[in-house]
Amino acid sequence: MKSILKTLLVSFVAVSVSASTPQSDENSLSNYNNNRYPLLQKTYMELPLGTIKAEGWMQDQLLRMKNGMTGNLDKIYEKVMGPRNGWLGGDGDVWERGPYWIDGLLPLAYILDDNDLKEKVKPWIEWTLASQKPNGYFGPDTDRPYEPGLQRTRSHDWWPKMVMLKIMQQHYSATGDERVIDFLTKYFKYQLEELPKTPLGHWTFWGEQRGGDNLMVVYWLYNITGEPFLLELGELIHKQTLNWTDIFLNQDHLSRPLSLHCVNLAQGFKEPIIYYQKNKEHKQIEAVKKAVTDIKRTIGLPTGLWGGDELLRFGEPTTGSELCTAIEMMFSLEKMLEITGDVQWADYLERVAYNALPTQITDDFSGRQYYQQTNQVTITRDWREFTTPHEDTDILYGELTGYPCCTSNLHQGWPKLVQNLWYATADNGLAALVYGPSNVKAKVANGITVQVKEETNYPFDETINFMFSYADKKVKKAFFPFHLRIPAWCKGATISVNGTPIEVDTYTGEIAKISREWQQGDVLSIELPMEVTSSTWYEGAAVIERGPLLYALKMNEKWEKKTFETEKQEYGNWYYEVTSDTPWNYAFNEEELKPENIQKHFIVEKKESINGYPWNIENAPITIKTHGYPLKGWNLDRGSVGKIPYYTQQGLDHETAQPIELIPYGCTTLRLTEFPVR
Repeated sequence: MKSILKTLLVSFVAVSVSASTPQSDENSLSNYNNNRYPLLQKTYMELPLGTIKAEGWMQDQLLRMKNGMTGNLDKIYEKVMGPRNGWLGGDGDVWERGPYWIDGLLPLAYILDDNDLKEKVKPWIEWTLASQKPNGYFGPDTDRPYEPGLQRTRSHDWWPKMVMLKIMQQHYSATGDERVIDFLTKYFKYQLEELPKTPLGHWTFWGEQRGGDNLMVVYWLYNITGEPFLLELGELIHKQTLNWTDIFLNQDHLSRPLSLHCVNLAQGFKEPIIYYQKNKEHKQIEAVKKAVTDIKRTIGLPTGLWGGDELLRFGEPTTGSELCTAIEMMFSLEKMLEITGDVQWADYLERVAYNALPTQITDDFSGRQYYQQTNQVTITRDWREFTTPHEDTDILYGELTGYPCCTSNLHQGWPKLVQNLWYATADNGLAALVYGPSNVKAKVANGITVQVKEETNYPFDETINFMFSYADKKVKKAFFPFHLRIPAWCKGATISVNGTPIEVDTYTGEIAKISREWQQGDVLSIELPMEVTSSTWYEGAAVIERGPLLYALKMNEKWEKKTFETEKQEYGNWYYEVTSDTPWNYAFNEEELKPENIQKHFIVEKKESINGYPWNIENAPITIKTHGYPLKGWNLDRGSVGKIPYYTQQGLDHETAQPIELIPYGCTTLRLTEFPVR
C-alpha cells in the first residue's frame, strides 16, 4: 500500500474521463488554439505542421514518397501537374487533381523540412492567393473544350476549392502566413452571398456530398478570427450538405448496394462530427457509431473499409476497394479523433493505415492499384466483376491504371498520419493517441517546449518507449499530463517510468493519463500485449488478427512489368501483373480457431529487428505459422477467387492439413485473407 501511495504522490497518476464530457469554454490559458465559444471545447488539438517528425520505418516511408510519385508527379504526370494546370494559371486541368497532389505534397514537404519540395508547393500557393477576385472568388474560372486526359470544365465547382481550402489551412499551420486569413475571410464572405443562389450541389453532386471538408475549414477560421458570419455560413453549408446524420440513423444506404459512391461515404463520414462542434447534439455522434456497426454487417471489409468499386457493394472478399477510400477515410478518422477524443477512432485509423494503405502502393511509390481485394491471388488483365470497371486495368499496379484520381490523391495518406500521431491536450499536456516511430516538439505546462521521441517498431512490436527532453538547456523538468491510448484490442497493458512500473488504470479502449513532473532523460515505456485472435466476416469466413494488424496467406509473388498497347495509354505506358505458383484454396479448422485453442495452433514468429522498409513479403517482420485445409473444387473465376464453397454437411470437402504461413496484410500483394471455416 505504501508503494502505491508513494507512486501516486510522485506521479499524480490518473485516468482521463471520456472526451465527450462537458468542459469549460475557457481557452485563455491553453498553449494551442481550442474551439472558440459557442463551438464545443475539444480535449485534443492538432499541433502545428512540422512539429511532428517521422522516425524509423515511418521516415523511410516518407523518403520513398519524396523519391517516388509524390515528389515527382509534376514530371511523371506532367500533362496534368505541369505548367498547363489551371491552378497554375494554365489552360489544362482545372478540377480536383492538382489540389489533390498538393494536399499531400505540402505536409510531406514540411514534415521532412525539404526545401526542394517546398519550392514545388510554392507556385500553387502563390497563384491561388493571387487569383482571388474582388468579390472573394478564387481559382480557375474558364471552361475549355474537351481534351483527352484532362478535366477542363466545371472550373467554378465548389468541390475542388474545398481541397484548396485544406491546403491553405495547412500552409498557415506550417508558415503562419497571414495572407491566408484575409484570403479565406474574403472567400467565405463570397460563399455566404453566393450559396443561397448557387448551392453546393449546383455544379456537381461531389460538392454537396463532401461539404464537411468546407465546414471544417470554416470552423477553423472562426477559431482564429471570431467573425460571427462564419457561424452563419457554417449553418448554411451544413444545410446544403447531404444529410449524413439522417442517412446513418434512419436510411438504408449502408445495406443497399449501389446506393452511394465509396469515396463520398469516406468523406461524408466525418461531417456529423464536424457539425457536432456547433450543434452539440449527441445524435451526430451516435449516427457515425451506428454507421460503423451497420457497415461491418453489410458492406464492410476486415481492413476497416467497404466494398466500393466505385459504388457500394456487400463486403464479399473479391469486391474492390478504391485507394481514395482508404486515403479519405484516414483523414476523416483523424479529424473525428481530434474533435471527440474517442479512442475507437484511433483504433479504426490504425486498422486502415497499417493494413489497407501499404498494400495498394508499390514499394518504391512508382505505381498504385485503383482497387484492392482482400482475397487477391492474381493481378492480371482478366475482367473482374466491379461496378465501375475501367476496361481491364482496375487491379493492375501502374501510374494511371483504373482511374487517375488516386494517382493524385494518394499522397496525403502517410504524411497526415504522421501529423496526427500526436496532439496537444486541453490541460496543457501532450497525447500519443496513434502509435508509430516519431518525435515531437510541443509546448506544455506554462509554455515550456518539450521534445519526446517515440522509439518503436509498432505496429509490429508490442513495446513503445517515449524519451523526454527539453529544448531549453536551462529547463530540466516540467509538470504536465501525458495521455496514452490503450487500444480496444489490448488486454493487460502495462506502463513504467525509468524501468519502474507505475500504478495506473489501463482499461482497454480508454485513455491512460499520467500527470507528473517529467525530468530531462525520463523514459516512459508502455507494453501492449498482442494476442492472435479470429474475427468473422463475409459468409462466416475467418480473419486472423494480432494487435492492429490483419494476417493473410504468404504467397510467392512474380512481378512482370508490361507495356500498354497504344489505344490504352490513357492508363499509362506501363503496368505490373503479379502472379503466383503458391496454392491458395485453404480453409481453417473451426476447433483450431476457438479462443481456448487458437494460441496453440497459430504460432507467432518475430524477426529480431526491422531494417528499413517492412511492407513486403521479403521483409515482413512477423510470421504466423499454422495449418490450412485445401478445399476441393475452389478455383479461380476470371482471375479472382471463386465463390467460397458452402459447407453442406454432406461429407468432407477438404483435404488433409498442410502447413502455411501468414504475414501482415500490409506486407502482401497477393493473399488470401478471408478463409472459409470447416
